[in-house]
Amino acid sequence: MSYWEIFQNSFFGYASYLKDQIIHPTWHSYFWWLVGLSLFAWSLELLFPWRKNQRAIRKDFWLDGFYMFFNFYIFSLIGYTAVSDVVVVAINNALSSIGITNTVAINVSSWPVWGQFLLMLVVVDFVQWNIHRLLHRIPFLWEFHKLHHSVEEMGFAAHLRYHWMETIVYKSIQYIPLAFLGFGLLDFFVIHIFTIAIGHLNHSNLRVTWGPLKYILNSPAMHIWHHAKELPKHPYGANFGLTLSVWDYLFGTVYMPRDGRDIQLGFDDMKDYPKSFFGQIFYPLIKTKKTGAK
Repeated sequence: MSYWEIFQNSFFGYASYLKDQIIHPTWHSYFWWLVGLSLFAWSLELLFPWRKNQRAIRKDFWLDGFYMFFNFYIFSLIGYTAVSDVVVVAINNALSSIGITNTVAINVSSWPVWGQFLLMLVVVDFVQWNIHRLLHRIPFLWEFHKLHHSVEEMGFAAHLRYHWMETIVYKSIQYIPLAFLGFGLLDFFVIHIFTIAIGHLNHSNLRVTWGPLKYILNSPAMHIWHHAKELPKHPYGANFGLTLSVWDYLFGTVYMPRDGRDIQLGFDDMKDYPKSFFGQIFYPLIKTKKTGAK
């Protein structure tokens, strides 16, 4: 099968898959899980708001909601999934040409289910924690990551407000380490739903600390400091954990000096940052061109 045929099959296959998810929901329908988790997190915000004066329909609420579905579905639909499948096949073909036909180095299929889930959660989160740090440390990547930090009022939908380039960065760097582990689609689904739920809560207008579990799980009280406009002791950011907080405690990037309920969010040049979807999407490319950043 040619790469063009792979692209076409993947493109139309994903479109059919998405349509079927919406029209014929099952327990494995990502679309309806996203909708359900979003409504659940929003309900908690309305019932138990941390910032009492924050409106139910906060600033950029609808824009963030659009980003949720754009990054999860529209971006994949317009070609990302198809291109990804072509790239994966190309990589596997390249590996086969040098005699590597099986990339699975650790076969965990014989492990207990809980052990597989735990290993996958820890490995994926650690890789993502390191990628997240790169987004803050490398100027070129920071220009894309600024979009996520342009949130001025925190709410659950801010979780998935990010530039589509981040998807490419995360998936590309994750591919190799995860290729060494033999996980099935069900494993990915369960872990993915769990991390989406934690991510929604971490960005919600809720005061949750998890008590003694704060050293393991990220929380709204911890993550809001990641979005703080001013971090004097951490010029490249702090609290990089996506789902787990343990990496920040282990590597000294945790920062929670006080209750961060009313801290100012964002970054220094917020006033010059675009407010529209297309302005934000094209901003990093225009900014890089103007400044000549590498």
